[in-house]
Amino acid sequence: MKLFLLLLLFISALNATKINDVSNIVGVRENQIIGYSLVVGLEKTGDGTTSKFTLQSISNMLKAMNIDMNPIDIKSKNVAAVVVTATMKPFARQGDKFDITVSSIGDAKSLEGGTLLMTPLKGVDGKIYALGQGAVSIGGRNTRGGAITHPTTGVVFNGGFIEREININLFNQEYATLSLKEADFKNAVAVQKAINSFYNTQVAVATDSRSVKLKRPQNRSMIEFLAEVQDIDMNYRPKNKIIINERTGTIVAGVNIELKPIILTHGDITIKIVEQKNLLSPDGAVIVDKDLVIGLNENEVYTKEGTTTVANLVRSLQKMGATPKDIISILEAMKSAGSIVADLVVM
Repeated sequence: MKLFLLLLLFISALNATKINDVSNIVGVRENQIIGYSLVVGLEKTGDGTTSKFTLQSISNMLKAMNIDMNPIDIKSKNVAAVVVTATMKPFARQGDKFDITVSSIGDAKSLEGGTLLMTPLKGVDGKIYALGQGAVSIGGRNTRGGAITHPTTGVVFNGGFIEREININLFNQEYATLSLKEADFKNAVAVQKAINSFYNTQVAVATDSRSVKLKRPQNRSMIEFLAEVQDIDMNYRPKNKIIINERTGTIVAGVNIELKPIILTHGDITIKIVEQKNLLSPDGAVIVDKDLVIGLNENEVYTKEGTTTVANLVRSLQKMGATPKDIISILEAMKSAGSIVADLVVM
């Protein structure tokens, strides 16, 4: 039975950061657009005859060029039906170029060497905002020299062209609203205080845990005002998170996430976390590093005062030979039991 004896310490940290890093301006955002089209010029790696929609699309395209062709008579394997997706940046203007993603929706084996035909790209309102066309790149070979992992998905670099602009009129506005990327009342108040302190007047007010309403000063345009606001430093309290990728066994956690008292057994591993001021390691113990000590019988782990965090627990488990699967299961159980107060995000 492996026993882990850890100390409990509450750690709270405030990080100085710019308002731009933790908030967005309401109304200034990216927009998703989508379209359907054909990729041609494939070397017999396109959709087969079982993809009826591809054959119908080819027939419709030929009819638009005054060529009447019945879909059942089309036997080409050099064409693939694709969905085209892209993101319009805020304030995109007519003629701006951007990358578009092309993904097969039929039974094509590869889009390598293909060319995307002209594709109208629509927004959620059904209006056409851009056009896409160009040579499809699927990345060639991977870092190990083998074939790429997803040959049925590619990118047309600078293949999109803005046709319709989304108007955002900020210049003449008197008010604007900041939206925090994560809801937190203290951070919303911190943003309010930082802005009002910078201008030495009441120009910002937090209306809820995510929104801070701004009033433009008389001597500045809205663009100048927002540029200054985004560059103001504030005391930001980050929300603790533990990110777990179960497929790869990757665990990402902040170094100061506290652990509350608990006794937990997982297989032959027992974790005991207690509140204790002075913990002395046994005589003859092996010092692994400045924070971690392994007992003589190698089934006890002692941590120095002030080091009881998730990061320290994970490191201790790794030192004792626990597998990534074991560590993930232990963290999930500790979260369910209330020992970990941070959010646990499983990918």
